[in-house]
Amino acid sequence: MTIGDAPPAPAAFRRALASLRPAQVRPEIELEDIPAPQRLAPYSGAVGGSVYRGDDELAVGRLIMLFDPDGQRGWDGPFRLVAYVRADMEPEITSDPMLGPVAWSWLTESLESHGAGYAAAGGTVTRAVSEGFGDKAADPVTTELELRASWSPLEEDLSAHVAAWCDLMCLAAGIPPLPPDVAALPPRSARREDPEPFRT
Repeated sequence: MTIGDAPPAPAAFRRALASLRPAQVRPEIELEDIPAPQRLAPYSGAVGGSVYRGDDELAVGRLIMLFDPDGQRGWDGPFRLVAYVRADMEPEITSDPMLGPVAWSWLTESLESHGAGYAAAGGTVTRAVSEGFGDKAADPVTTELELRASWSPLEEDLSAHVAAWCDLMCLAAGIPPLPPDVAALPPRSARREDPEPFRT
């Protein structure tokens, strides 16, 4: 190591980072490495995802993994996962007062169904309505659901948490999770070309 070189990342972080890229994912989902925020924790990594039906993108999301060996206030351990999901929805769905609790249950039930241990979960569910005016007056009114959440995983292997986040994106897109006895396929990006490694 020369002067000015950054010390190697801790082994626990490297193991967790490797588990962010699953070997298998359902065919509607496309994953890609994305830049991770650098100021929230000493070490971080992130993956972005989209849910497609044919060529139509139904939902998008991000999953960010933060690692601080000393932990931070509000965390339960050295790791923290931050998730974001956005999907277009019909106006009658976004106007349902139960949408918030239902959308939050998509996350918690997905985590539980994959056996992803977690603690200190919190988040928000937002409904957004976009209406055009002036030159945009002819544009159709659109309604969106946004879910932002964070939680502390109880294990270094984050593959179950990634699978739960993928299920969350699919549920937001109106696609039910795969039955337990149905196998997923390699990620779309991995089928097209070898994914580039994560950069820290």
